[in-house]
Amino acid sequence: MKKLITKILPLAYGQYFNLFALFAPQKTADKAFNLFCTVRKGRVLPQQQAYLDNAKNEVETAAGHKLQSYHWPGNKETVLLVHGWESNTFRWRNLIDKLKEANFNIIAFDAPSHGYSTGKILYVPLYEEALQHMINKYDPKYLVGHSVGGMTLMYNEYKNPNPKVEKMVTIGAPSEFHEIMEHYQYLLKFNNRVMTALDNYILKRFGFRIHDFSASKFARSNTKKGLLFHDRLDAVAPYHASQKVNENWKGSTLISTEGLGHSMHQEDVNNQIISFLEA
Repeated sequence: MKKLITKILPLAYGQYFNLFALFAPQKTADKAFNLFCTVRKGRVLPQQQAYLDNAKNEVETAAGHKLQSYHWPGNKETVLLVHGWESNTFRWRNLIDKLKEANFNIIAFDAPSHGYSTGKILYVPLYEEALQHMINKYDPKYLVGHSVGGMTLMYNEYKNPNPKVEKMVTIGAPSEFHEIMEHYQYLLKFNNRVMTALDNYILKRFGFRIHDFSASKFARSNTKKGLLFHDRLDAVAPYHASQKVNENWKGSTLISTEGLGHSMHQEDVNNQIISFLEA
């Protein structure tokens, strides 16, 4: 029964949006956008609590949220870790072990609506605002982002170039917002009238259209040294996303893998990140 409900519910939302858009396209777009941004997983699980609680730092007030930060002290440069969608800082545990061994100063935080942080929704401009607060406060030299966290790094550097940041690492990051929204449309089966309303809503709210928001476009002005990891078989974020970013980011290197999946917690990946940061 649960599987049936999971399959039917998106289609019911889609049909509702199709009908409602005939009478109130902007209200429909607002509802569709908020549904798209609703976070359903990523809170701290019981088995994650001890690890995270031991490293709790300040609770930051930023982007209209209370954001839990974490600190693993070290004597070398500061590294800021930015997790992905429906995740939290615990996802970095393997990389954190490597960074600690190398004596880096490590800062991480739970995104709005994730981990111990407050909220119910997340979208990249909101995440970017939270990220910029952390950069301003903790002055990291290196940034590492996974999935939507990596996309947020690219948008942040485009919107607010940070002169003290020298290197950026993205792992399995998406690039084209229109591909994400087209997948959303495919899942819910809403029509192009709804998509047009969404496009107009996003333009009015954020100042860009769906096709304008592109990490590969943001990469053209990125002057940082970059390292991109992406698995050719990634079922969550398409491999060509990092290919496009790499083509436009002059100071970047793309490391392609096959069979490591989307999360990429493997030791070899983490060792290469350490080597890149220490180089």
